[in-house]
Amino acid sequence: MMIRQRHRQSPMPTLNTASLPDLIFTVLFFFMIVTHMRKVTLKVKYRVPAGTELTRLTKKSAVSYIYVGLPPQSQYGSKSVKTRIQINDKYVNPDDIADYIAADRQRMSPEDQAAMTVSIKADRLTQMSVIDDIRQSLRIANVKRINFSAVKRR
Repeated sequence: MMIRQRHRQSPMPTLNTASLPDLIFTVLFFFMIVTHMRKVTLKVKYRVPAGTELTRLTKKSAVSYIYVGLPPQSQYGSKSVKTRIQINDKYVNPDDIADYIAADRQRMSPEDQAAMTVSIKADRLTQMSVIDDIRQSLRIANVKRINFSAVKRR
């Protein structure tokens, strides 16, 4: 008579999770570095004009942005709404631009203050009188460098 030995089922080996936190933090740091965080919520709708002689801004920490365009039509039903000027997350009048730029300049480091540039992102159909009012306010604020944003003409 043969005696059968019962084979006991060996327990399944456990998964080693010692390196899991390292992997998670590596992926987290990757996404933190790659992700671009938007600082300003756009309240105006603008279509970027096309240009031929374009250069890139080199030091973006020394750039303040002014957005010029129409408010979204879903918020304002009529098409006769005037062009709006936005700095940071607020609508401003051309007379208030100098105060906002002075406040932005105070927040910058001394090196950035010397290289400060104001970039105007205006809709392609914006009237030149609005742009001229903005430029006059920037002149009062003693801004030496003004940049107009555009895309490359094809």
